Amino acid sequence: MTDMLIRGGRALVQQDILDTFLQITDGEISAVGNGGAHASLDLDASGLLVMPGIVDIHGDAFERQMMPRPGVDFPIDVALLDSDRQAISNGLTTVFHATTWSWEPGLRSGDNAERLLGAIEAMRPRLFADTRFHLRHETYNLDAEAVLTQWLAAGRIDLLAFNDHMHSTVANLDKPHKRTRMVERTGLSDAAFDDLVSGVMARADEVPGSIARLADTARAHGIRMLSHDDESPEQRHAYRTMGVTLAEFPVNEATARAAADAGDHIVFGAPNVVRGGSHTGWTKAADMIAKGLCSVLASDYYYPAPLLAAFRLVADNILTLPEAWALISSAPATAAGLTDRGRLAEGLRADILLIDDQVPQRPRIVAVIAGGRLVQLTEPERLSRTSPVRKAVAAA
Repeated sequence: MTDMLIRGGRALVQQDILDTFLQITDGEISAVGNGGAHASLDLDASGLLVMPGIVDIHGDAFERQMMPRPGVDFPIDVALLDSDRQAISNGLTTVFHATTWSWEPGLRSGDNAERLLGAIEAMRPRLFADTRFHLRHETYNLDAEAVLTQWLAAGRIDLLAFNDHMHSTVANLDKPHKRTRMVERTGLSDAAFDDLVSGVMARADEVPGSIARLADTARAHGIRMLSHDDESPEQRHAYRTMGVTLAEFPVNEATARAAADAGDHIVFGAPNVVRGGSHTGWTKAADMIAKGLCSVLASDYYYPAPLLAAFRLVADNILTLPEAWALISSAPATAAGLTDRGRLAEGLRADILLIDDQVPQRPRIVAVIAGGRLVQLTEPERLSRTSPVRKAVAAA
């Protein structure tokens, strides 16, 4: 593995932006601000920010590569490679693919989840981002419990989320636009979809016991858990008592405040920040951040969003850049139990971004180092310490 030096940039070290340099050896940051003066690859980051790689604990934009249009499938390996390159180009060096296993057939079926998990496991050596599996379990999908228990025990699931979209599904059955989208995703006829929903709802009394058993298994194997779209402090408390310590997209301030008071990790979507609000009309993430009620931002459905959100928060005078960056790097790493990344410090994994921030709110990634490998480079002449331009300047 190539050893590197990054010189001349403005680096985020602890809570400060400092003029310093980094040395990378064997995939790790071996020195910050001191150390050897030579390396196989010497990068001049003058004029650039040097930031920790983004840790994305919930992203499902890969679904668009798998099924870009309803009923139009592409091979999973092709979709994963394309998603990986998109993630890396937007600074996401650790990616948790948030994969929904629902009671539905089609895109979010068990067969699809199993194929995706197998593909991730097989393709990890070919992927630039450290790619992990975030299983979004639809709690009414009772028939999945036995397989999920096996996957949890085998360590194949990196994060487990409890989702309940059943009631919103029922509520949307009489809304033509939303109904059409749901039905098309499954590939069923209207009548068959209605029959399926009725059958799933008939087993509602079995759901709480299934959740409790899966939470017990995940907790026993040290797997972090999330609850999705918590609607009340009481619901958040119920999940917390089962060891579910990440509150993902709480739908109102009261629930987010209850989570914060209890020390839970609170996840909101970075697209919410970039767009100035939720596309569903629910909680505005920037308001939650300003009130100290959000600790993690995730890409959700749009890979460029975390990078853009951090700079939007700075431009709106909500957070400083170090505070905003923590939401997309060190905080999600901590929430996911990853102690080896999210910061620029000696001994940590070398996930590093070189960013041109000259244009307000339009940061541009010039280079990405993931696990000590230079995997993205858009302007090699700009970073070369021996380019013809730099030689001419030095000689003048």
